[in-house]
Amino acid sequence: MMLDSLPTPRTPDPMDAPPLRWGVMGPGWIAAQFTKSLQTYTRQEVVAVGSRSLPRAQEFAAQHDVRTAVGSYEELVALDDVDIVYVATPHPAHLELAILSLEAGKHVLVEKPIGLSAGQAREIAAVAERTGLYCAEALWTMFLPKWDVVRQVVELGGLGEIRSVHSEYGESFPDGHRVFDPALAGGPLLDLGIYPLAFVTSLLGPHEAVAALGQQDPHGVNGQLGATMTHAGGTLSVIATTLHGFLANQVTIVGTEGILTVEPTHHSPGPLTLRCADRTLTYDEPRGNQVSGLHFQAVEAARRITAGETQTPWWTLGASITALEASDEIRRQIGDDLRAAGLRE
Repeated sequence: MMLDSLPTPRTPDPMDAPPLRWGVMGPGWIAAQFTKSLQTYTRQEVVAVGSRSLPRAQEFAAQHDVRTAVGSYEELVALDDVDIVYVATPHPAHLELAILSLEAGKHVLVEKPIGLSAGQAREIAAVAERTGLYCAEALWTMFLPKWDVVRQVVELGGLGEIRSVHSEYGESFPDGHRVFDPALAGGPLLDLGIYPLAFVTSLLGPHEAVAALGQQDPHGVNGQLGATMTHAGGTLSVIATTLHGFLANQVTIVGTEGILTVEPTHHSPGPLTLRCADRTLTYDEPRGNQVSGLHFQAVEAARRITAGETQTPWWTLGASITALEASDEIRRQIGDDLRAAGLRE
């Protein structure tokens, strides 16, 4: 179907979402961006922050006008005035803390990656199903207005039949950053590569075959990798991720009737371009950062919870598991077993 213009996002006004009371686990950088985003663009309330270090929790609370700070995660999930928990700790703690929150009767939004492996994600999904609570992976791009435009273009047949998806994500990091720490599941795959994996599997479905190569960083983690995957229907995806520098950081979706480019930086608010044989169409979304985009996943959770729903249809726990299944196979092929981070498979 030839499109005359790109669709408009169906994303509701964030201010219209029913307010929930949020508790934040892990007072780090991403938690600060998340809190600022909620406080700036929504009626959601961040009412508590928890850390294994009470002074860190208190410092975060003072900086972000959060009324309650506690010195353990167990105390946080026991608070009566917390409706939902945002897990923003380092990756290896996501499994334990997501389950802790669910077992305490709290809905939960877990920073990406939801687990170190598909197996861990399945464990979380099983507890979420048993408890009947909302649970989602906070892969924020999937909740941005621009990604709703991508979904609509595909649903409307604006690309014809999709043949391939290409995506890369590279950044550079200072020495001492957690991405270089094997005990914190360092390396680019789960921090950066999870975005390209989510993009390609959400568009093409589970991988059928994978061919991956990687190279070690001197810090003892994988430093960079590339992977080509095949998917159902004769489709193909190509991803790359690195800790050694900034790549183009875009997504290119190739179809029989057009090519859709999610412009750099692909995971943040920004524009899209659809190029067909006789026309070029653009969706102009202002480029933004985490503060201008992290709130969309929170208000989506609030709407679903208020409606009595336990998942988001376009980014289900099953979708998160599918992306991590590809990650698992890539790790197997490049020899990255995450044992130093406590993963036992």
